[in-house]
Amino acid sequence: MEIKVTAKNIKLTPAIKQFVQTRVAKMENYAGHIVWAQVLLSVEKKINQRAEIIVNVGDKNTISATAVETDLYKAIDAAATKAEGQMKKAKEKTKSKRAAKKPAAQEEIATFNDSILLPANDVKFSVIKQVEVSPMNPEDAAYEMERLGYSFWMFLDEDSKQINLIFKRLDGTYGLIKPVKKK
Repeated sequence: MEIKVTAKNIKLTPAIKQFVQTRVAKMENYAGHIVWAQVLLSVEKKINQRAEIIVNVGDKNTISATAVETDLYKAIDAAATKAEGQMKKAKEKTKSKRAAKKPAAQEEIATFNDSILLPANDVKFSVIKQVEVSPMNPEDAAYEMERLGYSFWMFLDEDSKQINLIFKRLDGTYGLIKPVKKK
């Protein structure tokens, strides 16, 4: 992390610079990664010591905090505390957004898994209909299916004497399912 310290109307001593660097370095506990920090120190009207801390925490996020105290070290500490508070708030906001998105995704996955991985004993039928199977050819079965308004029709093939199923495809054609013996 790059820390730039600028002083106006005040002599920047090594002790002040070291204090600033130590205090700003502690701020990394509240943000994942600080790209750079700039600290502006100044004296106003020979009494008020002003410290402004500007921190870039990445992703185009910049946090700025200012404090004015009678003691320069107190001003630096107060500005750093304000900046830390802003970092905490930004971090919590990010966490809450992620948490809000996460349960929805988990809920979708759970719904998907439930629909795909249903055990055979959990199958429930809402309608059970018994129908007489009449011997007919596939063309007659298609006509009967259309007449009744169904999308499929089960019939007894008059040639093979086996149950067949005819269905209407999305492209308007018909499909025919014929049973074969398993080898």
